[in-house]
Amino acid sequence: MIDKICEFLTNKIRKEMPDIDDERAEVINYGLQNIIGEIPKIFITLGVAALLGIFDLTLYTFLIIMPYKAFSGGFHLKTHIGCIICTTAMYCGIAFLSKYIVLTEITKYILIALIWGFGMWMVKLYAPADTENVPILRKKDRRKKQILSYIALTIGLVVALFIPNGEIANILIFGSFIQTLCITKFVYKITKNKYGYEVYGNS
Repeated sequence: MIDKICEFLTNKIRKEMPDIDDERAEVINYGLQNIIGEIPKIFITLGVAALLGIFDLTLYTFLIIMPYKAFSGGFHLKTHIGCIICTTAMYCGIAFLSKYIVLTEITKYILIALIWGFGMWMVKLYAPADTENVPILRKKDRRKKQILSYIALTIGLVVALFIPNGEIANILIFGSFIQTLCITKFVYKITKNKYGYEVYGNS
């Protein structure tokens, strides 16, 4: 259903803008699928969260992870169903863990230090982690997003260090770690994704 809607909208855009070639139309179609596909995904995820009694924490997780995710990128699953399941598991899982896991001060400090070090390394290697459908090829754009990834990761973990609310601190800690995993080559391989800059940048 979503595919048909996006195809219809893409064709309508091409009629209004005849200079759009097939390659550009494919990018537009992919972007529309991401935008339109997000709507049911968000409602389903929040619905599951409400059933689990973690609605507020899941909503906070969406908002808290958003900046780091927007700058650092990450893999995309091939089907809408797979994407919905993965998104629900990710955000509800982080919220659930954040609610029920209590970290001691020393454990929190160690985790933050380890995740920050791991995250900075992965950002240097892979961010922004793009895809074949939406590659980021301009060096200026890549450098900008990489710098913003460093900043978003660092700010999030610094806030986690000092914020008195343990649940929000946990969301920042666990969310930063999970999002960092989403840009790694290992996760790209198991989800059968390819970095767009590797595919097109070397051609």
